[in-house]
Amino acid sequence: QEHYGGLQGLTIAWIGDGNNVLQSFLTSAAKLGMHLQIATPRGFEPDLRITKIAEQNSKEYGTKLLLTTDPLEAADSANVLVTDTWISMGQEEEKKERLKAFQGYQITMQTAKSAASNWTFLHCLPRKPEEVDDEVFYSPRSLVFQEAENRKWTI
Repeated sequence: QEHYGGLQGLTIAWIGDGNNVLQSFLTSAAKLGMHLQIATPRGFEPDLRITKIAEQNSKEYGTKLLLTTDPLEAADSANVLVTDTWISMGQEEEKKERLKAFQGYQITMQTAKSAASNWTFLHCLPRKPEEVDDEVFYSPRSLVFQEAENRKWTI
């Protein structure tokens, strides 16, 4: 909102794990007028109950919801590219399997080529290089440090 001047009509592309952060986007995006395009590997989708709520909200608020396994499809025309950790607390023993499953999901400048011309990048930190490459993470389009500062005020 701070960067774009509002949220209405923005398209958010989530590329990564169907974790709790994604589920927060799923329950709130449509209510804020945002379209949501999600790419997760098979077997790592968000909770089906949350997805059903998001589908209902999307219909009610007239927004679009896309669920796919293709990161480039999710990034298509997106204003904001978002990812988060692929290995959450308690999943450390699954690291090898998860890194294999998430191959091709790293956000790069190649991913951003299909995004909208005004794309930005978000990540709630800490970030691992396999999730987003340095070129995107440290680019002027990355808003991760402003995001972190804003989160500080809610704590």
